[in-house]
Amino acid sequence: MQTVLLAAGEGTRMRPLTAHTPKPMLPVADRPLCAHTADAAIAAGTDELILVIGYEADAVREYFGEEYRGIPVKYATQDQQLGTAHAVRAAREHLDDDFAVLYGDDLYDPASIQELFENAPGITAYRAENPSNYGVLDTDGERVVGVTEKPDSPETNLVSAGACVLPGEAREWLDVEQSERGEYELTDVLDRVFAEYEVSYTELDRWMGVGRPWELLEANEWKLAALDGRVDGDVSERAELRGPVVVEEGAHVEPGVVVEGPALIRAGAHVGPNAYVRGATLLGEGVRVGNGVEIKNSVVMAGTHVPHLSYVGDSVLGRDVNFGANTTVANLRHDDSPVNQTVKGDRVSTGRRKYGVVVGDGTKTGVHTTLYPGVVLDAGTRTEPDETVARDR
Repeated sequence: MQTVLLAAGEGTRMRPLTAHTPKPMLPVADRPLCAHTADAAIAAGTDELILVIGYEADAVREYFGEEYRGIPVKYATQDQQLGTAHAVRAAREHLDDDFAVLYGDDLYDPASIQELFENAPGITAYRAENPSNYGVLDTDGERVVGVTEKPDSPETNLVSAGACVLPGEAREWLDVEQSERGEYELTDVLDRVFAEYEVSYTELDRWMGVGRPWELLEANEWKLAALDGRVDGDVSERAELRGPVVVEEGAHVEPGVVVEGPALIRAGAHVGPNAYVRGATLLGEGVRVGNGVEIKNSVVMAGTHVPHLSYVGDSVLGRDVNFGANTTVANLRHDDSPVNQTVKGDRVSTGRRKYGVVVGDGTKTGVHTTLYPGVVLDAGTRTEPDETVARDR
């Protein structure tokens, strides 16, 4: 079994976090998002990974190399992101026989991916709360016979989760016509597979697409909760670790620090003294958390500094951010409504009652800055001392 892993996209809905990093390479617990998918394919028995790359491709190549966990890796370049069939077509020259297609910005429970591989050809399915937002599977017993895109009145809540295993013959069916959206859709390839093969479906126990910043928080909540606590770094005897906490080799936790898991403190990070880290929190490589800081349920990416009496809650901070002393993130609306965020020009509900800010790489805040819930700071933003930021910048 070969696995085509789609990892070419920028992730415009994830901006500004993708200003310098492709969405599939954003951190989820101890590895990039797409590495969780690659690991699931390897656990399921894939013989080869074919990564379709495009935006910031070097980041993907550097991480996976020519061999990943003992499995050979090949690369195919998709210069323009013109749809899923277009992406798979970029990998066609590497395909020899049956092949899986997995999405580098989705998370799957690994056991279901193994079941998918064992029952090829097949497609993954999921029980959705709002099936009208997805492609709904048309089934005949255990067989899939079609997919109806976003029906107004779906007859079932069983929707397509995208991941699939296709017969080798499908390599020749990738030259589909452009859809109304102007893309080359893999669903058009699947229609022919449904017509010519008995296609099973594997119902996923858990699945999520990670397309927006608050979904990156949710992804980390999922994967951090699965970690077993361990201490390989330097933790003061006067620090307290509660629950599953991982302190990697080269990390330092100073006296007076309290860490409530699930939490991951990566290599080179330095926490404290007297800091409080709680919730599902990821502190990336080289992060600095200073005296009296509280960080709750957040993703803090590599090289970021949060010094001196600051509060960060339910937030995503990009790489090499520097918060001035006593920077405060507000993460709760006074009316208790879900926090909204602007995504590609539209105000969208995050669905989260507690949600802080999204901060792009290299941003710096002045001392005593206050950031309102749902605010997005673009990469390289600056704030002034004592400034209150209530709108995106």
